[in-house]
Amino acid sequence: MTSKKRLLRGIRCWIIFFIMALVLSGGTAFGLETELGWLLDHWSGGDMGGGGLHAWVQEVYAALRETNVRWPYLAYGYDWLAFAHLVIAVAFVGPLIDPVRNKWVILFGMIACVMVFPLAFVAGAVRGIPIYWRLIDCSFGVVGLAPLGVCYYRIGKLERDDYRNSAETYPAERSGA
Repeated sequence: MTSKKRLLRGIRCWIIFFIMALVLSGGTAFGLETELGWLLDHWSGGDMGGGGLHAWVQEVYAALRETNVRWPYLAYGYDWLAFAHLVIAVAFVGPLIDPVRNKWVILFGMIACVMVFPLAFVAGAVRGIPIYWRLIDCSFGVVGLAPLGVCYYRIGKLERDDYRNSAETYPAERSGA
């Protein structure tokens, strides 16, 4: 396998991972009440280290359940959140097909991952979200930024290699002759 093929394969594997993470993350927003109920049914405070996190998840579940009973239309916002994740995942099909031409999508994703941090800390503080939960939210930014950073670096290497190869093949074009 050539160096270019190895680079492309690695880039595409990371992009597929990222797409799958977005789809999975978005998909969980559709059935949030059911998922939290299942989690609490299978999470005893003592077995998995309850404490503050367990109490927080119980509180979130109770609020979500009550909200869904009294104002079910508010759950429509979660549907749109899920949809947005799926749409963003589709945007990454471009770099999957042609990473060099669509490098900007990777950069867009990296910027979005960095933007998770100020949102989690500012909006989380305003909304009274516990610091450990804001750190969990920030972990999504890190988990997204890592593979996208690798892709961005490798796409740059691919661009440089392609430029060098084209310059060696067509030296007259490079000199303007």
